[in-house]
Amino acid sequence: MHVLGMTLAGKIPSGGMPPSRFANVSRKVGNPYIKVSLISPTGERNHFVQADCAEDILSMAECLQEFLDGEKGTNSMVQDYYRILQHFAD
Repeated sequence: MHVLGMTLAGKIPSGGMPPSRFANVSRKVGNPYIKVSLISPTGERNHFVQADCAEDILSMAECLQEFLDGEKGTNSMVQDYYRILQHFAD
């Protein structure tokens, strides 16, 4: 199995409203970079993560966690996102 893309939804706000933040994670076969698009009501930002660099992937996991959860999390929370990004790594 090879994962090519994944969409993550941010924290669900109170009151039953849908999440307002999303992230699209993808990697084309043979491309050395994982593309991470952070999507919010204010726009979209694209990040390109070196797929064979654990340090780059960890840095993106920290960014993803804070962006989607709305606050800086614990190491175990960051590790959840790191494991997701690992699906796209070499």
